[in-house]
Amino acid sequence: MSLIFEKSKSGRGGFKVLRNDTPLNKEFPKKYRRKDLPLLPEVSELDVVRHFTNLSRKNFSIDTSFYPLGSCTMKYNPKFTEDTASLDGFRNLHPLIPDISGGNSLSQGALEVVYRLEQLFLNITGMKAFTMQPLAGAHGELLGSMLISAYHRSRNEKREFVIVPDSSHGTNPSSSAIAGHKVIVIPTDEKGYMDFGEFKKQLSKNVAAVMLTSPNTAGLFNHRIKEICELAHSFGALMYYDGANLNAVLGKVRPGDLGFDVIHLNLHKTFSTPHGGGGPGAGPVGVNEKLIGFLPFPKVVILKDGSFGLSYPEKSIGKVSPFYGNYAVLLKAYAYILFLGKEGLIDVSEKAVLNANYIRKKLSKAYKIGYNHTCMHECVFSASEQVKQGIHAIDIAKYLIDKGIHPPTVYFPSIVKEALMIEPTETESKDILDYFIEVMLEIAELSKFNPQILKDSPVTTPVRRLDEAKAARELNLRA
Repeated sequence: MSLIFEKSKSGRGGFKVLRNDTPLNKEFPKKYRRKDLPLLPEVSELDVVRHFTNLSRKNFSIDTSFYPLGSCTMKYNPKFTEDTASLDGFRNLHPLIPDISGGNSLSQGALEVVYRLEQLFLNITGMKAFTMQPLAGAHGELLGSMLISAYHRSRNEKREFVIVPDSSHGTNPSSSAIAGHKVIVIPTDEKGYMDFGEFKKQLSKNVAAVMLTSPNTAGLFNHRIKEICELAHSFGALMYYDGANLNAVLGKVRPGDLGFDVIHLNLHKTFSTPHGGGGPGAGPVGVNEKLIGFLPFPKVVILKDGSFGLSYPEKSIGKVSPFYGNYAVLLKAYAYILFLGKEGLIDVSEKAVLNANYIRKKLSKAYKIGYNHTCMHECVFSASEQVKQGIHAIDIAKYLIDKGIHPPTVYFPSIVKEALMIEPTETESKDILDYFIEVMLEIAELSKFNPQILKDSPVTTPVRRLDEAKAARELNLRA
């Protein structure tokens, strides 16, 4: 495909400004003009449209292909939620609009959405209060860690450590460290759960919190989770629930009922808001009674007259983002939850678990499974058998591209060698799952009888297999 600069022809243009007396046609002062501005391509409107349309076709997207990417959960972004966020009353509302309280305020509708969404999250998670400010899941995770620190400081306790299983998400230890804690990593036992014996050994009065991803990155729900919470609380530690995989348990269990003190939600992982392109995101944080007073301000509340206003908790750690968070993202999640309702959310979790276990069973003879018992939203295979023929997880991932399937997560979680982390989500049909299974079985056969085909993949992409580490460090967009 030619570059847009290669299509440039001197004197060609895609638009023409009409001559009139508008400021647009006045010459821009020379002192404000950039002198180092590169020459722009001179192309027609049709050239531009065709170029970028064809370029977009080279993108791998959820709109075009199956995305069994593990641990990232939700890949379903219904178009009606985009329409909701684009409604004029929301889209055109300035965040600094005055008179935020009172029935005649122009901001009342927006504030009500934030308040109503919090009530839904409280019902879904069993927590007692939420803040919508965090701008991403990792941002919410950091806030949760900061709330934990503030809680212990308020009790004049200096607790050094946070316990994190090695089956957790990678941001768990980094968030704890940024919040000022030292991290104790607990290994995984032979069944795929946090080693309970080692966990008990590490608990002490110097532990600030225990951070659990549930279900964990092996796709397993820890059957001792309530016991873990009770044991941690007996030492005065708080329990943190990484809600990245919450879609697996919607309507089945509420983290607050299990004994968790803090939870963050990744709206793109459970409530349908877009995931790709680096954002925008939202990572609301929920807390129980112990931590309400430390939540960021301002917090949307309902007033005595039924209107909505803002409160400023006395012990608040302050703001963690401008205004009320990524409001348009919150709108999409709100619309999605209202659309599905309680029964619909339960159906989400049931189908996510069903689809993952269907793939697990169908591929169990062709691939080794990290921990081969009933999983939740995702299953983790190992390419360790294929390695014997010289085929690694990365080779399998590259061949899937040629088959129109986005590669699953590879080499994560690190507790499974040559990991292939597959998450079909609840929205994919049996037809799609069967096609994926067929391709994976084909790969297993190729690894035995014609492994070079896998090593040569992909062959259908604009560029062939790259040195990925070098490509990331020495980006070349003109190659």
